[in-house]
Amino acid sequence: MGIVAGLDSSPDFTRIVVCDADTGAVLRQGYAPHPVEGPEGSGRPSDVDPQAWLLSLGEAAGGGLLEGVQAIGVSAQQNAVVPLDAQGGTVRPAMVGGDKRAQVAAADLIDALGGREAWAQAVGCVPQAAQPVTKLRWLAKNEPEAALRTAVLMQAHDWLVWQLLGRPVRRTTDRGGASGTGYWSAATGAYRPDLVELALGHQVMLPEVIGPSDAAGTTPEGLLISAGTGETMAAAFGLGLGLGDAVVSLGASGSVMAVHPEALYDQTGMITSLADATGMHLPVVTTLNAVRTLRGTAELLGLADLESLSDLAMKSTPGAHGLVLLPYLEGERTPALPHTAGTLAGLRRESMKAEHLARAAFEGMLCGLADALDVLRGRGVEVRRIFLLGPAAELPAVQAAAPSLFGAQVVVPQPADYAAIGAARQAAWALGVSQGTLDPRTPPAWQGAVAQVLDPGEELAVGQAVRQQFVSVREQTHPGAFRP
Repeated sequence: MGIVAGLDSSPDFTRIVVCDADTGAVLRQGYAPHPVEGPEGSGRPSDVDPQAWLLSLGEAAGGGLLEGVQAIGVSAQQNAVVPLDAQGGTVRPAMVGGDKRAQVAAADLIDALGGREAWAQAVGCVPQAAQPVTKLRWLAKNEPEAALRTAVLMQAHDWLVWQLLGRPVRRTTDRGGASGTGYWSAATGAYRPDLVELALGHQVMLPEVIGPSDAAGTTPEGLLISAGTGETMAAAFGLGLGLGDAVVSLGASGSVMAVHPEALYDQTGMITSLADATGMHLPVVTTLNAVRTLRGTAELLGLADLESLSDLAMKSTPGAHGLVLLPYLEGERTPALPHTAGTLAGLRRESMKAEHLARAAFEGMLCGLADALDVLRGRGVEVRRIFLLGPAAELPAVQAAAPSLFGAQVVVPQPADYAAIGAARQAAWALGVSQGTLDPRTPPAWQGAVAQVLDPGEELAVGQAVRQQFVSVREQTHPGAFRP
């Protein structure tokens, strides 16, 4: 079929992969950091000139990287809002990331619509500091002149696609990107312009939401540009996730998402109902504490790194001699305990050893993520295998405990640019549909991720006993706080 490219514009850099459109084999790669911005910490959502994304893109594509490419897909950081005026110029720098002060705007919006349940019912998520709808409320309150001049709203991947196409009159986005805005519903597949007005104070133009295999357009040179999507959706597509698959991401905080055929409405707001890049859905549950639990424990024990903590934990045994760590160091979102602290339970003379505390930290982190998995399972989401992502997924102590605590096969993919690969796969799909060689409902079957596969095996019963030990302590300490 030919050659396609996928570019991923993350918060810090642009990566480009050039792939064989039939197999997904990576042929060439490019990389460039974004130009350095000034320091953050101005007490507002971080500001970035979107031209920085274009400069980085141009540098990453240098040296003839895109020679022979027939189609390009774009993945970009989520939650970045580019407010444009009626002529298409940027009203102010793009608002990216989140800020504690934006939490005031989130609380305002929750109250203005009548509470968390009203938001969950309207768009499948409850406003949080980083979300576009919250940034609009922040803008209206703090920069009212800029808010008044805003006539068009785009996200990072929408804006990049629009620039690649030469800034046409038609502006597009995809279901995945739209589902994270707080003003588009994955359940109904429609915008809620009233929520934009609630946040910003007036109506604006919003990009047209096109289908997963649709093309956003063709450049004057004949290069097809696919719909584009957010980084999370692109990475899921690049990994080749399907029904029965879940992803557990181990960052400082944690997230659990799974592929599901329908949007999930959750009145508590524990589930964020996102759409994926294929026409399915990606319900997401987040925890505030994942790898930060390990880092805190390593510091407490005077260890230099997480590898040393893992080695120490492997000297203990499952259950950590009765030690249980509830890892709620930053408060917690799942369960909803925003003002709590962590708890160390089960201290006995024989359990007061460094290796048992190290083991309890790993088990506590993974049990917290297992709670998040149970939220999805409790809503009928099938979880047959779990993709474990993040550098901490490589640690022996994580790999030893995760399959039995999660109660499922665990897949640890080799590190790769999965968001860029997912963007390239989307480009191949749009190209194939335009040529009549692919079904618009069925994406190209690319090679799956190279991965290590771990089964719970005989350890399953042991793992479930450790999990029950964690649940008992959680229920004693915070009775009724967790209702999956």
